[in-house]
Amino acid sequence: MQFRKITIIGVGLLGGSIGLTARKSHVAGEIAGFVRRPKTISECEKIGATDFTTTDLLAAVSNADLIILCTPLAQMHALVKQFLPALKRGAIVTDVGSVKSGVVRDLESVIAKAGAYFIGSHPMAGAEKSGVSAARVDLLKGAVCVVTPTRRSNAGAVRKVEKFWKALGSRILRMPPEQHDLLASRTSHLPHVAAATLVNLALDPAGPRGQSQLCAGGFRTTTRVASGSPEMWRDIALANRKNLARSIEAFISELQRFQKELKGSNAKTVEKFFEKAKVRRDKWCVDFASTTPE
Repeated sequence: MQFRKITIIGVGLLGGSIGLTARKSHVAGEIAGFVRRPKTISECEKIGATDFTTTDLLAAVSNADLIILCTPLAQMHALVKQFLPALKRGAIVTDVGSVKSGVVRDLESVIAKAGAYFIGSHPMAGAEKSGVSAARVDLLKGAVCVVTPTRRSNAGAVRKVEKFWKALGSRILRMPPEQHDLLASRTSHLPHVAAATLVNLALDPAGPRGQSQLCAGGFRTTTRVASGSPEMWRDIALANRKNLARSIEAFISELQRFQKELKGSNAKTVEKFFEKAKVRRDKWCVDFASTTPE
């Protein structure tokens, strides 16, 4: 057992999956959860995501050794300010946010003043479904979890956070918050924008008649993430807007180069475009599989 008590703030898909996996991995003596709606309490306890779930934030946080923020980015700062009176000295607070620079900047000093430690995390796992009913015990298995300490971070707290995510089956990658946000804008945030754009174009009610009937498996796979939470993705896009805007510009530039070759009927270049993508993705799949734990 690594922690006597962990508290999950926001027990949805990811928070619930963390709870299920933490229980299976025996990393905590007690798993508490904070939710906003009373009806969610029974759902959390029914699937076994928590031992104790409440709408009382201070009760959820009281005596917790590890607190995990699993809420939309825009809610985190306010929630931390609310639970500071119950925060145990020496406790560790982490999060699962998809953007790190702003969260770390906002929370690190506030939590330090309360005698606790904040270490940013981003487990890169999820699904288009939401809510604790969609939680899975295998969601984090083999997933990369980026931990984003700063020069002010407590080394012992960083090690404990990394050990926690590793116990849940994640592969640990440590990097500065700013580097994480730059890379995530291309590998995580841009794909969501691209999927949403494709859906808005292809499923536009004003589009050609019967167009949606031609949306088969490839369309479903490519656009899966577009079914994610609009609130969550609004926060992510705005929080990482500078990096994301640059990534969109680069993406548009790539499309324009392809468009130019397409208009010129340049078969060799068009084939090379698809060939390069296939080679790069196939290599990535092999490399990813080779580093994924059994």
